[in-house]
Amino acid sequence: MCYNCPVPLQDYALHREFLRSALEDGLILLEGGKWVPRQFDVHYPFHQTSNFMYLAGVPEADYCLLLDPKEGLDTLFIPRVDIQHRVWLGHVPDPKEAKSLYGFERVLYADEIPGALKAARKGYRKCYADRAAWRSFGKHLRGLSNRPAALEEAFQTLRAVKTAGEIALLKRANEISAKAHLAVMAAARPGMMEYELQAEFERVCLSHGLRHQGYLPIVAAGKNGAVLHYHRNNAVLREGDLLVIDAGGECEGYSADITRTFPIGGKFSSRQRDVYDIVLETQKQCIDRARPGALASDLHLHAMRVIAEGLRSLGVLKGSTEELVDTEAVRLFFPHGLGHMLGLDVHDCPGGRKRQVPAPRNVRMRFNAKLEPGFVITVEPGLYFIEALLRDPRLRRKHRGSVDFTRAESFLDFRGVRIEDDIVIRESGPALNLTTVPKEIEDVEEACRRKA
Repeated sequence: MCYNCPVPLQDYALHREFLRSALEDGLILLEGGKWVPRQFDVHYPFHQTSNFMYLAGVPEADYCLLLDPKEGLDTLFIPRVDIQHRVWLGHVPDPKEAKSLYGFERVLYADEIPGALKAARKGYRKCYADRAAWRSFGKHLRGLSNRPAALEEAFQTLRAVKTAGEIALLKRANEISAKAHLAVMAAARPGMMEYELQAEFERVCLSHGLRHQGYLPIVAAGKNGAVLHYHRNNAVLREGDLLVIDAGGECEGYSADITRTFPIGGKFSSRQRDVYDIVLETQKQCIDRARPGALASDLHLHAMRVIAEGLRSLGVLKGSTEELVDTEAVRLFFPHGLGHMLGLDVHDCPGGRKRQVPAPRNVRMRFNAKLEPGFVITVEPGLYFIEALLRDPRLRRKHRGSVDFTRAESFLDFRGVRIEDDIVIRESGPALNLTTVPKEIEDVEEACRRKA
């Protein structure tokens, strides 16, 4: 096992086997992440590069990896440190320890890379070195044709389908993140600052061993809920406003991505319920449709239709559902994609070029592929009343026949609702929902009433 990681080391070995099989005609060389200086001897927090983590499961800096498909041999290179390093930064595993810790049969020091490359390159005409490794060690691979784009495409393809071990990590990230979301709901009170809730979320994650967040938490109260990637987190919480929190902890590199919207003060108003119900119904229907063979763009189009119908029932939109979707009038209120892949990156590999299908012109998404068993995706419809869009002269002219702008502007007082879960596409039947944070209105209100 790797530290507190619930994934057996053979899972990382399986990832390496996948890559060797995909690129069997050349040596594969990767350089892990390095410390990035912030000032003098102060560094930014270290985070391992995703591709290296996928293959090695090593969260530390200054490691390298060589895969030799012909020999079926994987070599992990570790930093050779001096006594001063140990004085200031502590213990670093030696080769014997690293073999046991990370599950490699062969472990050498990083200063042995030139000799290892000289021996391993015999019989090869190609190599697949990532750009960092090529900058550091390309001089030892001269004469071989390097294919970094093919290496990246292989990662894009392989990382899209998650193994059971990867899903276990995503499940654990969701379980702990759920505790943190519940803690935030219980803690939120009028007069608090958004950053106090960010601190509460991160406290719970840290207390359960999640040292990293998958991304900077979005804690958006009131009008800030209509800013899709709001990051300031420095406004005051006010009684009766909605709060959108989009946050997910990271477990051994694998991130949760969960969004909930709840009322500050613990009770949805009638209008807030109306809008929230539209988003929740949209999400439920899309999760139910997320099955093998479904196109991601079809799910997004379905979300647009449900939201359009909901807004028409509120008197905000007028006209047929298909017209509201085709003219993109609904995009004034749902301006982002329905979801994205999830894994080692919160916006994870979209699956490689061969999986991508052209999307309809009125669908703008990070990926458009047929869903496959093992895909882990987010489903995150939202409904927003964004002043910049509703008062834009060009958009008002374009959509004057479809949008009652006066009615839409009457909703500017509470701005936004988003609900996001993380799901696993299964071989058959409905998707597995990894996210357990309450989202039914009564359950959300109950969570807000609990004492922190």
